[in-house]
Amino acid sequence: MNALAKYIIIGAIVTIIGFLLWYFSSIVAYILISAVLSLMGKPIVDLISKIKIKSWHPPKAFGAAVALIVIWILFYSFFRIMIPLVINQANELGEVNVTQMINNFSQPIADIENFVHEYLPSSYSFSVKEFLSDKLTHMFSASMISNLFSSTANLLMNLFIAAFSISFITFFFLKEEKLFFEGLLMLFPEKYEQQIEHALVSVNQLLRRYFIGIIIQSLCIMTLDTIGLMIVGIKFDTAIVIGLVAGILNVIPYVGPLTGAIMGVLIGVATNLQLDFSTQLLPMIGYILLVFVVTRLIDDILFQPLIYSSSVNAHPLEIFIVILIAGSIAGILGMLLAIPAYTVIRVFAKEFFNKFRVVEKLTRKI
Repeated sequence: MNALAKYIIIGAIVTIIGFLLWYFSSIVAYILISAVLSLMGKPIVDLISKIKIKSWHPPKAFGAAVALIVIWILFYSFFRIMIPLVINQANELGEVNVTQMINNFSQPIADIENFVHEYLPSSYSFSVKEFLSDKLTHMFSASMISNLFSSTANLLMNLFIAAFSISFITFFFLKEEKLFFEGLLMLFPEKYEQQIEHALVSVNQLLRRYFIGIIIQSLCIMTLDTIGLMIVGIKFDTAIVIGLVAGILNVIPYVGPLTGAIMGVLIGVATNLQLDFSTQLLPMIGYILLVFVVTRLIDDILFQPLIYSSSVNAHPLEIFIVILIAGSIAGILGMLLAIPAYTVIRVFAKEFFNKFRVVEKLTRKI
């Protein structure tokens, strides 16, 4: 078989595998989510396995069941507390008077318009006030919020099947921790088995630290923002919703915190329109921004070095460039998956392409 035919066959096989992964994307998603949950639940299984009553040790199945129950209790408790708060806040935002909101910012808006018209004469017909009014009306409209929850309700109808499937798969991944790895090994030639197995062990360790770190970081961000916003005068229900949004968006490195801060200011302003702009509302905006800045500094000094650099053993600039590339290719989803995907690529590159200088340089800390 000549080289051309060999490459054609390899390309055809890769294309078929890619098509199957796309066609069965929901099943692939269940398996990947289960793999992540099993990474987080493994410490519980290991802890239970160390229990010894005379000569009896709890079976792996028992530890897997306990770990799965703990995971779902944590998820249920979190959403049980948060969903009512989010719904109440959404209802409040749906009643926002956008006209009043725009009028409160009439002077700053007029200054921006004058600046734009002065330096961009061709945009003289452009009105910042009309632009903001249109966008904010859509953002805070009751119909938009109703549609959001309607689509969410439709999504929830499929969650039972997803939850059962993920729970079932996660249980066996926890019970037989090598099951996922053995399934992946079947996709590669036997002669590469040792290298693949070594790479998967490294990926397992790095990603476990990363995902656990991300959860801890998001909870810390949420807690710091909530406490800070309450200190500056934001009521508890609003503060915790802003903190939740900021914590979730913080999962997207670099871009997420900025987006969370902007949304936090918008929600804070929208729920306090009764305040006088110059004496009360403007200082409150400053305080809200100060809370996000302080939280960001704590995140940069404490959380980021421990999670993004240490957990995946990569330079922060390296991570930043990877996130930019992933974002340009696949948007927000790409940014979310950038670090885990890059970690996997680096580990496998070290195993199979370590003779290349660039690979050796990028993977020397793994």
